[in-house]
Amino acid sequence: MSMSRSVAVVTLGCTRNEVDSEELAGRLASEGWTLVEDAAEADVAVVNTCGFVEQAKKDSIDALLEANDLKRTGRTQKVVAVGCMAERYGEQLAAELPEADAVLGFDSYTDMSTHLRAVLDGRSVPSHVPSDRRRLLPISPRDRHTSAAGIALPGHQQATPGRDSPRVPLEQVAPATGPRVVRARLDGRPWAPLKIASGCDRRCAFCAIPMFRGAFVSRTPEEILAEATWLGERGVKEVFLVSENTTSYGKDLGDLRLVDALLPELARVPGIERVRVSYLQPAEIRPDLLDAMTSTPGVAPYFDISFQHASGPLLRRMRRFGDRASFLALLEQVRSRVPEAGIRTNVIVGFPGESEDDLAELTAFLAEARLDVVGVFGYSDEDGTEAEGYADKVDEDVVRERVEQVQGLVEELTTQRAAERVGGSVEVLVEEVEDDEDEPRLVGRAGQQGPDVDGVTYLVGEDGGMPPLAVGDLVVARVVGTEGVDLVAVPEPSGAER
Repeated sequence: MSMSRSVAVVTLGCTRNEVDSEELAGRLASEGWTLVEDAAEADVAVVNTCGFVEQAKKDSIDALLEANDLKRTGRTQKVVAVGCMAERYGEQLAAELPEADAVLGFDSYTDMSTHLRAVLDGRSVPSHVPSDRRRLLPISPRDRHTSAAGIALPGHQQATPGRDSPRVPLEQVAPATGPRVVRARLDGRPWAPLKIASGCDRRCAFCAIPMFRGAFVSRTPEEILAEATWLGERGVKEVFLVSENTTSYGKDLGDLRLVDALLPELARVPGIERVRVSYLQPAEIRPDLLDAMTSTPGVAPYFDISFQHASGPLLRRMRRFGDRASFLALLEQVRSRVPEAGIRTNVIVGFPGESEDDLAELTAFLAEARLDVVGVFGYSDEDGTEAEGYADKVDEDVVRERVEQVQGLVEELTTQRAAERVGGSVEVLVEEVEDDEDEPRLVGRAGQQGPDVDGVTYLVGEDGGMPPLAVGDLVVARVVGTEGVDLVAVPEPSGAER
């Protein structure tokens, strides 16, 4: 076997990318690579890029340039770009960014070790040639699983071609018995994203994701449960189910209600105490899905619903469905089942053709909806999308003004929504001890708060001090105050750690 080399995987973008990075890390560790956290201490830095919106692309370029600087100041010899931006632009990115020693697409993931060793040995590795990945699988969802064996699906635990088992069966990479899981945790958090599907069949006019992530493909429940078991054995208390569209889960397996049955199975996995569902399309949310999410013990009262706007005519131009009235009715269905639900969404402001009346419809919806978190994005053209060709673009200065207007409204409304929770009870997963200039604080997330982009909950004792809790504890707490959208809560006497 070749001498062990070291690699750092740097992740940008969403939690789906985090899953892909941990699978890549697991594959590399199983091939004898030493995983290091600091790219400056690695022989090669693998940058898992994001290619979703303009700012994410800029952040990815900056990360690649920063990693390249380590060639002069650190141990790093090579920098390799992978991920969505590499998949989406491939040869173009390689030509415009010579600082990257290789630009590799999703098809390279199952044998990444071979590619990285070639790069370190000074051999040229061909840059990825992009294509529309929607064309790689049959149009009919039911025909996909028989055709997907040869199609790269990052995060789906696909076998390395021609290799049935890892060369180095490291305990932290693959279990000694049971279904094989090739994944390495890259952090010590008590929660972890768990991919249940990849790709998307929707054709939203503004979104390029289906082109580079491909058609929708579900993982089987057996695969998902095996990985959840693996995570539970490694101290994970909450699994965060991620995909491009969770409400489509199972349609290619012949059962759209498969997720309803999967939730209680996941909640029963040893070690897993909370299951969180993400990215629900409002037009695809079924009453029985709401019943399953709200009646299954262990499923977080959390609804990540992709509204994008509230003006019916503008949503039609976006190739989406719904309007203010139907969205408010859906929220009422959620809250009639679980009044304390946490609800987040994203909205796009300044989409081509957006009028003042459209904007007023959106702000009226936000004022009525009482949402916990709202991500506000200004529209920008995305290469290859339908909306890129629309003629009636909103002036960039007007887009910025509208974003500022809606962001200001959202900040006020979500702060009010957090204040409404004072006096209520929440279930909090302790995630870290935050260093503070005055005194450290325990930081966690309530069931209503998603990871990374939502608010947090600070846990304090009745006397204002730090409660005797540890990272990974799940406690019931009473909300006593707020800091913007963040909550301040005191653990209940009966809310001992679980």
